[in-house]
Amino acid sequence: MESYLLDWANLLLRWVHVITAIAWIGSSFYFVFLDSSLTPPVEDDLKKQGVSGELWAVHGGGFYHPVKFAGAPPKLPENLHWFYWESYSTWLTGFALFTVSYLWNAGTYLIDKSVMGWHPHAAIAVALAFLVVFWLAYDQICRRFGQRKNGDLIVGAAVAVLVCIASWLACHWFAGRAAFLLVGAMMATTMSANVAHWIIPGQRKMVASIKAGEPVDPIHGWRGKQRSVHNTYFTLPVLFAMLSNHYSFTYSHPQNWLVLIVMMFAGAAIRQFFVLRHGYKLGRNRHPWPYAAAGVVAILGMLVWLKPAPPAQSAINSGAAGAVSTGTAAPIGYKELQPMLAQRCYMCHGEAVQMKNVRLDSPQALASHAQAVYQQVVVTKIMPMNNATNITDAERLMVKQWFEAGAKTE
Repeated sequence: MESYLLDWANLLLRWVHVITAIAWIGSSFYFVFLDSSLTPPVEDDLKKQGVSGELWAVHGGGFYHPVKFAGAPPKLPENLHWFYWESYSTWLTGFALFTVSYLWNAGTYLIDKSVMGWHPHAAIAVALAFLVVFWLAYDQICRRFGQRKNGDLIVGAAVAVLVCIASWLACHWFAGRAAFLLVGAMMATTMSANVAHWIIPGQRKMVASIKAGEPVDPIHGWRGKQRSVHNTYFTLPVLFAMLSNHYSFTYSHPQNWLVLIVMMFAGAAIRQFFVLRHGYKLGRNRHPWPYAAAGVVAILGMLVWLKPAPPAQSAINSGAAGAVSTGTAAPIGYKELQPMLAQRCYMCHGEAVQMKNVRLDSPQALASHAQAVYQQVVVTKIMPMNNATNITDAERLMVKQWFEAGAKTE
């Protein structure tokens, strides 16, 4: 029953998390595009009001004319929209999902004893510390170097190094799947903290100054813009980290930390292309194609590097009981597969325990889950979780041969 309820919690939280993330990322991307696409106002009336840029757009059968004020508008409108619940809702649902999916069963999902065999409580504490420590370190970097000459370059380089260190540590302390997700959660937490601790408070101070008839300190707008720009570069790396848990060939690699770093670099480079592309169309930047090229080359490099080697015949022949070689060998049936299942699968999917309500300890039960077993064991290699039972490639090949032969029950 607990497993069933956790599955529902996982489904509903994931659904809401994706919805709120779409809203947050969509508004964030829109405002980055808007800032890069504004042109000086043409009408004298707009200039007199202090408008620094305008944009004409058409969408959904209507025309839109957003404008941006260089400082304070002549008068605050009665209805002023604030963009922050998109961020807060995304973080809250994401943290709840992380808790249900990983922290709740830390011994299974967060810990890989071949990587680090620590107590679940210690693993949970360190995982949570990742979220806090990264934010504090990042925030100090921005405070100390953000306003210096070439501050953006210094901050960018320092934060990149910080992300690399965190990625290496996560992949050497936690199960690969959890490590990737933890790095994404760490960066997403920083994005939301930027909104909560800098962007929104700065905007509230600006609004308060306008209402009080006082000059608006431009530092609040500058800091908010700086943190907002950082958030937009974090976005694609975070999305890769979040989606990677469905693709075991990334996080199960021996150098998974390097895979994570390179793919996040590719995401940031591609995002830079789109950010600069908006300004290029108005003649403000040189064509940013090198950034897109760098991202694509990085991805292609990973594609080549992670390509699985064909299983050696000797490895196939030296597998566990029941393993067979390719070629003219007879298709594998349940009788040949059963000894391997008993050794690798029954502890979680047998009579005593049926994780996810799945039993594999009878021919009929195995056949009823044939597609799922093939997908999880052969295609994605997610199961056994963190390869806790040390299944071999030869044994995965047995499952593949059994499935392709028709998932026989004899």
